[in-house]
Amino acid sequence: MPGITKLRTGLLVASLLVIGCEGAWLAGAVQQRRASEALLAQENQLARQDVPNLAARRLTSTDQKIPPRTTFSQFMEGQGIAAATVQELIQESRAVYDLARVRAGNKLTLVSSISGQLKQVRYQIDQDQVLWITRQKQHFDARIRQIPYIVRVAGITGTVSNSLFQAVETQGEGDELAVGIADIFGWDIDFNTDPRSGDTFEILFERKRLNGQQAGYGRILAAEYKNGDHLYQAVLFHDPSGRPAYYAPSGKSMQKAFLRSPLRFAARITSGFSYPRFHPILERTRPHLGTDYGAPVGSSVQAVADGTVVYAGWKGEDGKLVLLRHAHGYETYYMHLSRTLVRPGQHVQQGQIIALTGATGLATGPHLDFRIKQNGSFRNFLALDLPPAQAVAGNDRLDFEKRKTQLLDELAALHAHPAGVEQASLQALDPRAAVGN
Repeated sequence: MPGITKLRTGLLVASLLVIGCEGAWLAGAVQQRRASEALLAQENQLARQDVPNLAARRLTSTDQKIPPRTTFSQFMEGQGIAAATVQELIQESRAVYDLARVRAGNKLTLVSSISGQLKQVRYQIDQDQVLWITRQKQHFDARIRQIPYIVRVAGITGTVSNSLFQAVETQGEGDELAVGIADIFGWDIDFNTDPRSGDTFEILFERKRLNGQQAGYGRILAAEYKNGDHLYQAVLFHDPSGRPAYYAPSGKSMQKAFLRSPLRFAARITSGFSYPRFHPILERTRPHLGTDYGAPVGSSVQAVADGTVVYAGWKGEDGKLVLLRHAHGYETYYMHLSRTLVRPGQHVQQGQIIALTGATGLATGPHLDFRIKQNGSFRNFLALDLPPAQAVAGNDRLDFEKRKTQLLDELAALHAHPAGVEQASLQALDPRAAVGN
């Protein structure tokens, strides 16, 4: 039976081969499993060791506004930041921005690790710029970044019935545009007394968007205001030094040496300049060498021209008073104030808020008594022929004429589009070209 024996032998060999292969596979699988378990254990150990590093890399962010009458140091120390770190932040930032200039109401963002280490400070300087202070290995790095707005040119037209503010609001826009119109025409129009029902206005302006949302306004590029029968127009160009400035179509500067009013809005004249004026408190006739504006206590008072503060404080029957000295022999007086916001020796700019109205001193009620001297003599401000600022420079005249034509053509196009919502023709107007650079 040699055939049977040979068959059995073959089956035995095959079985042994199968068993050997299965054993080798099983041994390999066991070895692979042990290696995987060892690798997993190693990774778990490394992960446990890296937990502090991971925690340090996880960040938290808080946004707050600077409270009134609070310095940067006081704010930061109130957030638990060490005084040494605060001084380091101030020192490293000084080359690009002085943190002593932080303003109440501006946003400040603190970014820290879970472990509490300060990683970054972001302070919004204004509508366009943010100061970023970021921790590096050995120090803080400070730089100013522009907010990445998307800017579109838009236009609106409106009619005044009660006030310029209300007319702008009726068009779905914010108070900032009304203030901008008043700033442009404030040297020719006293917006306390001159506007009348039926006045009309048209403006081209920059609308800012951030992350798809309305984010405020940029510059007004061109504006028109019709006050009764008088039409005022202004376009944005640049002055001889290159700074943005508004000009009438003739090239004459809209800016004058003096604003037409020490108050921007909502104040009526209660008493004018007069030599034979009966004083309601003293009950006798004596000169009133200024203009009284009736205004609630706390209304903002602005400097009518660039100047230097000569006096700021209490002065007898004038109550709290601010006295400014200007060029060419002019001085202005702001009297019966509730609060002064400047100090002697300080230089102030035209339009800067210098005080709040009140009823201090010899006053029957809340108002501002505003007076102006020229070469030592009091003058009637409402009748004073005030000097203008510079016109367009001769070598800029050709560029101005081109720019003026472009802007006034776009402004005229608003008549056909009273809704004025970001028209395509306006979007084609490059807002960066508005100041000629």
